[in-house]
Amino acid sequence: MNEQAFRNEVREFLKANFPEKWRFPAHRLSLKETHDWQLKLHEKGWAAPSWPKEYGGMGLSPYEQLVFQEEFDNYGVNSAPNMGITMLGHLLIRYGTEEQKAFYLPKILSCEIRWCQGYSEPGAGSDLAGLRTAAVLDGDHFVVNGQKIWTSYAHDADMIFLLVRTNKDVKKQEGISFLLADMKLPGITIKKIKNLTGNSEFCEVFFDNVKVPKENIVGEINQGWTMAKSLLGAERITIGAPKIARFPLKLVKQMAIDNGLFDDPVFRARYTKLTLDVDDLDAAFIRFAEVLRRGDELGPEVSMLKIWITEAAQRVTDMLVEVGGEASVLDAPVSLSDGGSVHPANQSFSSRPASIYGGTNEIQRNILAKAVLQLPG
Repeated sequence: MNEQAFRNEVREFLKANFPEKWRFPAHRLSLKETHDWQLKLHEKGWAAPSWPKEYGGMGLSPYEQLVFQEEFDNYGVNSAPNMGITMLGHLLIRYGTEEQKAFYLPKILSCEIRWCQGYSEPGAGSDLAGLRTAAVLDGDHFVVNGQKIWTSYAHDADMIFLLVRTNKDVKKQEGISFLLADMKLPGITIKKIKNLTGNSEFCEVFFDNVKVPKENIVGEINQGWTMAKSLLGAERITIGAPKIARFPLKLVKQMAIDNGLFDDPVFRARYTKLTLDVDDLDAAFIRFAEVLRRGDELGPEVSMLKIWITEAAQRVTDMLVEVGGEASVLDAPVSLSDGGSVHPANQSFSSRPASIYGGTNEIQRNILAKAVLQLPG
């Protein structure tokens, strides 16, 4: 299928199936809220654009994935990232047992199981290898104790994939394992964290003698760091997706048109510069996506994507607030002439933590300096 035919098919599907009331929402819609939409994607066979076809995915090339996502962004589809699709699925396909793949992958595609990610801890964010949540093998179970933080949508999740320390007597990277746990297990407590927008996407998750079946380990015991790095690479390329800046950039243009600013040459020059920043990111993103597509590991240079897109997104939302004028100080969405709406303040607030989560941009620059440029530590 040629590109235009594919775009037309995506547009027609969105027009026929995506609820009008959810277009260009003031905040990200959760997977729980959009469950019926996720089912429609699954029924169409479009739930997992990047998965291989043999596992129920679309098998799209990196460029086709960009085209696919671009049409979603243009239509105003803005829902929470499906971590089972974007992160865990790829890891299970590569490292999971046949039993794990047969059980979990279909349930990820159908959204029967919603997942959250248990990585960061109060003392182990950017230095993830310093995590202290412990798992002790006791017969047929791992007994887990500890705490995770900034766990997106934990309150809506059915299961969590998490990193745990299974050996304290070796180099910290060598004593980590990768577990899958049911969020309804006794001993798990979830506390929501309210952010500046008034929403509670993030949570704290506490583990108090939680018994996780030993067959829920992915890969070998104490060998989870390799998978952790693989998943971090996938996370950074997900965070580095152009849509994070492309979506608010579209809102900037529409609001500027509505406010009579778009024909101003000074504004257009600034807007064009931001557009070129995002266009350049597309080319870099395709290169890294192709690495994953080949089944290879992403190198440390993927940190560049995370820095580039999060800082570009902040520049875009700064412009959005500027273009919004007095509307940007109100805690209310602004209607746009194309039928959409925008909450300038919330867009700005939401872009701020992006340069912190997934590993702070300062840490990403250190990674590039040491591992790519070979500068001294």
